[in-house]
Amino acid sequence: MNGKLYIVGTPIGNLGDISPRAIETLRNVDFIAAEDTRVTLKLLNHFDIKKTLVSYYEHNKNERGPEIIRRLLSGETCAIVTDAGMPAISDPGEDLVKLCIEHGIKTESVPGPCAFATALAISGMPSRRFTFEGFLPMEKSERKAVLSSIVREQRTLIFYEAPHKLANTLSDLFKALGNREIAIVRELTKIHEEVIRTDLESASAKYSKEQAKGEFVIIIEGAKAEEAVSLSIEQAVAYAKELVEGGESKTNAAKQAAKESGFRKGDIYKYLLEEEEK
Repeated sequence: MNGKLYIVGTPIGNLGDISPRAIETLRNVDFIAAEDTRVTLKLLNHFDIKKTLVSYYEHNKNERGPEIIRRLLSGETCAIVTDAGMPAISDPGEDLVKLCIEHGIKTESVPGPCAFATALAISGMPSRRFTFEGFLPMEKSERKAVLSSIVREQRTLIFYEAPHKLANTLSDLFKALGNREIAIVRELTKIHEEVIRTDLESASAKYSKEQAKGEFVIIIEGAKAEEAVSLSIEQAVAYAKELVEGGESKTNAAKQAAKESGFRKGDIYKYLLEEEEK
């Protein structure tokens, strides 16, 4: 009989936020798969839980995932945890859950804190419709393609960012989206929890001059309805160019830009060729 994978949410800062069910689950499973075993060991020690830890993170998931699956198939139970919050949300735990599904292994959620939902709740930004983007890609062409794809997104936008990358990310967001209302939420549930409600231009200027500290959730208002439907031919071509830089063929890029802008695919393709000749 197969074992089971428990997806266990852990505190994002305040240890008092862990649930009794999460503690019970961590006590009772055969082993725990952790993003950083050192971080998880501190959590376990705080609650006097003695358990075998296995590291499972982005750079070893392809090797460690099958090992965990073999143990689960043999009947063991495992809890997967991330350093903070819910595993499998902008997290390699997503891949382990998929592997379990592929192998017919049961999964069970043990809900806990989630940074983006908590940040949205206290941000004051519209929450009826939103899109969670996680961390922006580091690779330049991929980053441009993602930013281009959300310019006309009308839902509230949510991002994660590390302190040493915050200034560059805010600058890129300001260049791509223009000046919009923004809430920067840092150090959730910790002593220095803070919500900075400002605009993209001011936030970009602020963090270009001062060092950011803590972990950040960035929440940005979506595009206004009139902005979402008005796209010039120049903007459509620029969007297509960024798609090409991100690896799309000129044909597919022109097709996608035409779909987004309402301009003819042939016209956008022609502009792309002219730009290339220049």
